[in-house]
Amino acid sequence: MKLQLKENNLDTGEVLIHYLAGPDNGPPLVLIPGQGLSLESYQRVMTPLAKNFQVFAVDVRGHGKSGWTTGKNHFPNMGNDFKIFLEQVVRRPVIISGNSSGGLIALWLAANVPELVSGIILEDTPVFSAEWPRLRDDCWVYRIFKRNAETIGSAEVRNLAAFFKGMEVPIEGKQRVIQFPVWLTGAMAGMVRLHQWLKPGKPVDLALLPAETRMLIKGLSQYDPDFTKAFVDGRACEAFDHAEALKKVKCPVFVLQANWFRHPDFRLVGAMDNQDINHLLALTPQAQFARITSGHMIHFEQPPEYLKHLNAFAAGIYSNPK
Repeated sequence: MKLQLKENNLDTGEVLIHYLAGPDNGPPLVLIPGQGLSLESYQRVMTPLAKNFQVFAVDVRGHGKSGWTTGKNHFPNMGNDFKIFLEQVVRRPVIISGNSSGGLIALWLAANVPELVSGIILEDTPVFSAEWPRLRDDCWVYRIFKRNAETIGSAEVRNLAAFFKGMEVPIEGKQRVIQFPVWLTGAMAGMVRLHQWLKPGKPVDLALLPAETRMLIKGLSQYDPDFTKAFVDGRACEAFDHAEALKKVKCPVFVLQANWFRHPDFRLVGAMDNQDINHLLALTPQAQFARITSGHMIHFEQPPEYLKHLNAFAAGIYSNPK
């Protein structure tokens, strides 16, 4: 039997936050997706998780069906959205699993409202690497943010195909890079234009594309362009010291690290290098750690691994999970 998660919205007083809530089948679990993606990125794990948890999958401000707060996109504001969500919707201590920037929101919550948090899972979260100015100076993903800002830079003009056209993707152990084929970006551009003509104002959902590309394009079509601009100019990183936050975290922590490498031209390709991991674990001695052979979205690319680690982590927190 397929478990139904119900759509709902919470008005925080500043922004409307969209979320899915599952049946009360166990302890609460909040899922926070990464930048540029909606809660749909958890589609492969929500149903199995909903059998043993009460699942809440949430669209971060500026993403999916949540509202936009142009000019106010930084982590303390995002964290406050979720503080209100935990207080008014979940209403009991919760495990929070966040991917990428969603993990940074989980870290902010564990540090600033510890009474609301039972444990956090940092799923390939850019701890330290998303601090300013390191993000600009040491991370390949900064180039992606700049490209995003240039091609999807306003609500009126969203050249989704141009985001992929000519994008350089570094390869581990190689000097050369790979690019999206011209024919593919041309075909994508045609599909995007047709979708926008047939369904004006609707999220761009291209069923013919590979699942991950399809999901990314749909997420970017719903995305507040100021959110990515806030990472390009550093606003998003203000008033959030990762080391100081980690020192304040007393709840259980599980760190999942996906593939990463360093490139001579593009520097850090990935969320955290081994030095970042060692620094994180030194500041949070209670943390558990696992390295997963996966791309950035472990929950989407390796669902069995993600579920295995999440369930084991939760079992260690709750003495008798349903």
